[in-house]
Amino acid sequence: MKSYDVAIIGSGPGGYVAAIRCAQLGMKTAIIEKYSTLGGTCLNVGCIPSKALLSSSHHYEEATKHFEEHGIEIPGDIKVNLEKMIGRKQAVVDQTTGGIDFLMKKNNIDVFEGLGSFKDATHITIEGKDAQEIEAKKIIIATGSKPSTLPFITLDKERVITSTEALKLKEIPKHLIIIGGGVIGLELGQVYRRLGAEVTVIEYMDRILPTMDAGLSKELNKVFKKAKCKMMLSHKVQSVERHGDEVIVKAENKKGEVVEFKGDYCLVSVGRKPYTAGLNLDAAGVAMNDRGQVEVNDHLQTSVDNIYAIGDVIKGAMLAHKAEEEGVFVAETLAGQKPHIDYNLIPGVVYTWPEVAAVGKTEEELKAANVEYKVGQFPFRALGRARASGDLDGFVKILADKTTDEVLGVHMIGARCADLIAEAVVAMEFRASAEDISRMSHAHPTFAEAVKEAALAATEDRALHV
Repeated sequence: MKSYDVAIIGSGPGGYVAAIRCAQLGMKTAIIEKYSTLGGTCLNVGCIPSKALLSSSHHYEEATKHFEEHGIEIPGDIKVNLEKMIGRKQAVVDQTTGGIDFLMKKNNIDVFEGLGSFKDATHITIEGKDAQEIEAKKIIIATGSKPSTLPFITLDKERVITSTEALKLKEIPKHLIIIGGGVIGLELGQVYRRLGAEVTVIEYMDRILPTMDAGLSKELNKVFKKAKCKMMLSHKVQSVERHGDEVIVKAENKKGEVVEFKGDYCLVSVGRKPYTAGLNLDAAGVAMNDRGQVEVNDHLQTSVDNIYAIGDVIKGAMLAHKAEEEGVFVAETLAGQKPHIDYNLIPGVVYTWPEVAAVGKTEEELKAANVEYKVGQFPFRALGRARASGDLDGFVKILADKTTDEVLGVHMIGARCADLIAEAVVAMEFRASAEDISRMSHAHPTFAEAVKEAALAATEDRALHV
């Protein structure tokens, strides 16, 4: 039987990063993955493939709608080759997961393919091509999550689908009905709307992106409506039925009326839930909470001293970069170091176009906590760089403490916000004031100038370009 200092179950962003950091710190490390490729949901059927399709569909939309205004004329009709687009997506995934294989070899990490389950607190059985058992002093659970559904919905994975199937459709839907106005539904909805599908988004809450700042939700809703997506807010889905190639969704609006929607595909994107099936946690004595999450303390340690858990399988936002931070945190904790994670400073991003990004507190949260704050906001359309590229939608909003001027939250929607949010994270990590940001030189012309201008607006209401 092989013995290790650390064994990690699950090879998503949390698991494989934890494995690399453990190996860097001198631990003999093993990683167990039940699928034939490493990388988990994020690399295989989540973050990476969805961004590949978002990029491809964005190119198509630019070519069909915006090239002409830039003086670019393409003779003949521009057509979508969906098979080739999906094939490129898969090539990106294969290259990325292959990169993880390389990193495992580079760091001398043993990879086991098969379903890992606890025999006891220090032994893991692996059911794969060959049944085997390994021993580890420390074990990290990093098994991630899988798509949630509603109890009355039958996912046939052909017409009533999850994000996994939506990433590999063989045809562009005529009418894609999306249940859930969160990140996944909006990103995939935008992909297929660009490619020509009619798109209807049905959301239970009164706004899309209900966990983000209300201003961002309102602005992105306008963008989707401008793209002729039907945004059915405050609608409670009652039933989803498939009849041949047709899917019928019935939902109740806030007036109590039942509304019927007919489409050829229905994407169920109502969130994700922790994935612990097959782990046999009882054998190790690992406790779970009533939400199906593995219980951990502030050190990400489970109810069993030598077993830790990270990522989607524990409490907190289900984000790849959150899992990565936790993977490093546990590895360094095991090495006797004193790492830290500030969960308030883990940004959230929606990769639609315009992109949406945020870090820190929302206005709603500050009001609920009775914190006095001031707001500085600056529109992208006032930027020379935005006008030059034609990306006019969106704004940057900075929330700062009314007394101390410390930045408490930054919320943005616009071009390249997924990258711009890092500036806000750095500023808040060092407890910058809005005035600190306003006094930093930002290159001109750039999208980042919107951050400086919003900081100026928050400091003394003296944005320069509005």
